[in-house]
Order: sequence, then structure tokens, then C-alpha cells
Amino acid sequence: MQELIWAGSIAGSTLVSLLVGAGVLHLLGRLGSAGRAASEWCCRGIGLDLVITWFTALPMVGGIATGSSALGASLGHWLGALVGLVAAVVGQIAAVCVWTVLHELAHRDAVKGPRIVKVLNRTVGRWRNHAAVWWTAWCVPVFFVVRVAEYVVYPPLTWLVRLPRYESADWVRVSRHKFKGLVGHDLIWCLYCDWMTGVWSLGTEMLRNVESFWCPIRFDSAKKCANCRTDFPDIDAGWVPADGDMAQVEAVLAAKQSREGPNAWFGHPVRLTVGGEAADRAD
Repeated sequence: MQELIWAGSIAGSTLVSLLVGAGVLHLLGRLGSAGRAASEWCCRGIGLDLVITWFTALPMVGGIATGSSALGASLGHWLGALVGLVAAVVGQIAAVCVWTVLHELAHRDAVKGPRIVKVLNRTVGRWRNHAAVWWTAWCVPVFFVVRVAEYVVYPPLTWLVRLPRYESADWVRVSRHKFKGLVGHDLIWCLYCDWMTGVWSLGTEMLRNVESFWCPIRFDSAKKCANCRTDFPDIDAGWVPADGDMAQVEAVLAAKQSREGPNAWFGHPVRLTVGGEAADRAD
């Protein structure tokens, strides 16, 4: 019984804290110019990262820590941590559901009008559509780890081997909440995609530099080259053929990379600027 009470308290506190956080975000835009500036800051770069952390990673970490400490004596620390994690996730799911209902109640005209969820429910069926969109939530921790890597792993490479720097806010930002008529269910999932595509695109841009700097050799599989050339254009614009030799690889590296840098992927805009100066702003 004590374990259930603790699990319920973790889920409940998660639910309340996330709804309060959502309420603050809704309120910011109504607090004059300072509030609007704060709201814009929360929609891009590090401000958005902090918001995402509040709604995704922090509740899970808190649930694990609370479960381990509160239930460790009765269940063991590992099982207690697992119970705390599950309870926190339940609270997160409940927060999304409650916020969705409240937001749709506050925007009844938009709910009655054209909506993404209506079309897709008709297309694939209501339960399939909702089950599928919730299934994608498994990827949230993956994208969060990718974002952490963009902070921790890539920046040292801009100093060590002079890969180009980026202003992450040019990628990692959200704006779909400004789209007229996008409410409730549609809005929360579109904001998720808005964040996700920015994180993934920035990561891909960084990987282009990494691949062309260290491994400018085409894949032996023509199918893989065809599949990857959209994300890695240098496959067709500078990488050495798979049947080439190391002398060709050495020649490409000598021609494309330099001591001064920036050592970007070969089609990067920075290579077209005057004097080779970075077109991208530093973080």
C-alpha cells in the first residue's frame, strides 16, 4: 500500500508541475513586452532546451531519484527507481491528456473547424492514429540525448579540428504554436515534431562535417550511397570512390581541409565566403 501511495504521489506531483509549467508558458505572452521577449526566448536555443528538459527529462530523473530513495527500503533501490520512473511517465502522459482537453475547451471554434486529427482519424482510423502518435513518444529520450551530444560532443571539435560552429537557435526552435487554428492534440504533437526536426537536422549538419573530415570515402554499396546522398551530399561531390586508393583520399583531404579552417563538409556555405570566414555564428 505504501508503494502505491508513493507511486501516486510521484505521478500526481509530475502532473501538477507540468500543468503549472504549461500555464506559465501560456501566461508569458500576456505580460507585456518583457513577457513576450521571455516567451520568444523559451522558443529557441537554450531557452527551449530548458523548457524541453522541464517537460521531458527532469520528471523522469525526479521520479527515479524519488522512487529509489522512498521505496528503496521496501523494494530495493533498482526496483524502487523503476517504479518511480513509471509513475513519472504516467504523470507526464496524464499532463498531456489534461492539457489537451483544457486547450481544446478554450478553443471550441478551432476544434469544430478543419483539423489534422480529424483527417488522419478518417484516413487510418481513430485508434490507429492515436496509438501511432503516442508510440512515437518513445523517441523523446533519443532526441534529448542527441541534443545533449550537440552541446557536449560537437563543440570541442570546432577547436580541436576547426569544424564550423553553429548558432543552434537557427535549428532548435519552435513556432507552430503561432499557426492559426492549431490547437489541443494537433498543437502538442506538431510542437514535438517542430523540436524534433530541428534537433535532428542540426545533428545531421554536424555529422556532414565529421564524415567529410575523417572519412571522405564512398560506400561500396551503390544503394547505400543513393539512400544517404540527400543527408550527405559530399558522397557525389568530393568523396573518393569505393574502388579508389589512399593516395586519392590523401589528395582530397589536402585539397579540402586546412590548418586555418573552418573544415566544413565540401558543399558548406562557409566555403563560399570571402577569406574563408565562417558564415555561421558561434554559439
